[in-house]
Amino acid sequence: MDKYISMSVQYSRGCPFECDFCDITKLYGRKPRTKTKEQIITELEYLYERGWRAGVFFVDDNFIANRRELKNDILPAISKWMEERNRPFSFVTQASIDLSDDEELMGLMADAGFDVVFVGIETPNEEGLAECNKFQNENRDLIAAVKKMRRFGFQVQGGFIVGFDSDPPSIFKKQIEFIQESGIVVAMVGLLNALQGTKLHQRLKRENRLVDDSTGDNTDFSMNFIPKMPYETLLDGYKDLVKTIYSPDYYYNRVSRFLKSHIPVNNKANRFSWSYLKAFLKSIFVLGIFGQERFHYWGLFFKTLFARPRLFPLAITFAIYGYHFRKVFERY
Repeated sequence: MDKYISMSVQYSRGCPFECDFCDITKLYGRKPRTKTKEQIITELEYLYERGWRAGVFFVDDNFIANRRELKNDILPAISKWMEERNRPFSFVTQASIDLSDDEELMGLMADAGFDVVFVGIETPNEEGLAECNKFQNENRDLIAAVKKMRRFGFQVQGGFIVGFDSDPPSIFKKQIEFIQESGIVVAMVGLLNALQGTKLHQRLKRENRLVDDSTGDNTDFSMNFIPKMPYETLLDGYKDLVKTIYSPDYYYNRVSRFLKSHIPVNNKANRFSWSYLKAFLKSIFVLGIFGQERFHYWGLFFKTLFARPRLFPLAITFAIYGYHFRKVFERY
């Protein structure tokens, strides 16, 4: 699906938050530096003139870091540009969970065409959030925050981590329960790794727990430090977690729950196209005939087609995503 292959632009660099495992502030600093609305519109116009009519990924580490400029300049300018061109794009970005606290900002983002937001949730365990200095996630109902963002039309994708020192043996079950209850379809779960220059790396070095450099891929079943939980227990729990959330039963359950209440942002780029048609026909054979999920696939197919036909392309997209994620993790 072309929604999964997006052109990208960047509005800002720098992040006011400094999670212990993240190297963004080391690379770009804590003070957000932003482009002007003229620069952003020029980049969008460049893509438009060359015939691009699909997703555009704002690759900011935290898109909402400078809210004043977003509200007063950037988002109104994007909205105006989108309306003048019959809303040709859909926008994807990354933001912190406190976006859910700002209804005005969510409304402006939806009006501008943002329909997918990736949020670093990390863990439902309060001790883990405190350990990694994820204070913006602490002491809040994370599931309620996700559901509030969805009411504004956003598909919330989530990042999750296991391997914190404070993780109890029950963390794997808690992560599964949280992901299912939240209805986050695309849940990216990784093992904690210590990137060079981060506070986590510095602490583990002092504790003589570092064993190697990070591979840079926290889903390849490797860790570059000695965890507090026995390594085999942690690895087995992680494998079971990922296998469970992307098994057809669990995955299609989340898709159905999401689609039942989703109100899509009105973007032309999200509507049925020839590229969707080709992917759809391929999905019938790969998923609907030969796939292990074929009964789930057809159940989703007919339920969405008759109950919420406007969301039918998105339903098929999600089915393909699920197949992709299962294949990725089956390699290990």
